[in-house]
Amino acid sequence: MTFAGEWQAWHTDREQGLADPYGWLALVSLDWLEDSPRTYPGLPGLWWQDSEAAYFDPQGESATYDGQPVTALLRLELVNSGPGVRVVAGDLEVEVARRSGYLIRVHDPKASVLREFHGVPAYEPDESFVFDGVYEPFDEPRPTTVGAVVEGLSHVYTAPGVVKFQRDGVQHTLTAFNGKDGGLSILFTDATSGVTTYAANRSLAVAKPAAGAVTLDFNRAVNLPCAFTDFATCPLPPAGNSLAFAVEAGEKIPYERS
Repeated sequence: MTFAGEWQAWHTDREQGLADPYGWLALVSLDWLEDSPRTYPGLPGLWWQDSEAAYFDPQGESATYDGQPVTALLRLELVNSGPGVRVVAGDLEVEVARRSGYLIRVHDPKASVLREFHGVPAYEPDESFVFDGVYEPFDEPRPTTVGAVVEGLSHVYTAPGVVKFQRDGVQHTLTAFNGKDGGLSILFTDATSGVTTYAANRSLAVAKPAAGAVTLDFNRAVNLPCAFTDFATCPLPPAGNSLAFAVEAGEKIPYERS
């Protein structure tokens, strides 16, 4: 398969993933839990938090968690900035996540953004935006605090090292976070940010380094959920991860933000 053909297959899979009926485009609300139990419109029971966990009391109403009916008080202690968990209530999925405090987000397969989704605009694939790089691990992984698209919120991730690559004889260094399957995840901005690409961030997945060597294919730079919905709390890139040149590759500003 050609370079362009491989990219098109990847892009199609990416768009199909975004169309998940309970994915990011299905979000219809975000609420920060309070210290006292309270109800939320359209949701069963009572919800609240303390300094350690989130709580859901079904109050006799129907809901399931991890495939089992919730018939008593449910306590959910989660990792800060980690993945959320979901409580199912009818056709809705209520995501519980910890972002300093606890929040709940409702995923509704009838969401208007999901219903009107018709793909993600992107640059045409261009092999000139594929770079050979070098991964340099830190002596010890470094906890790294970054900002968020939500004012006043921050995230803490583990940075195992940096990735270095050259373009037109100029070396660039990007802090990398842990990614999937032993790979890396790089959050960055560039000279297209806020012009043709989403202003706050884009993300690039990098395969597991092989003897320190990595490949950075910016044609596969993607938008984070916050580019599509106001109900996301996406991180901003770490200091130094702003490229001075225009990365005219990868996903552009979503149609939903145009």
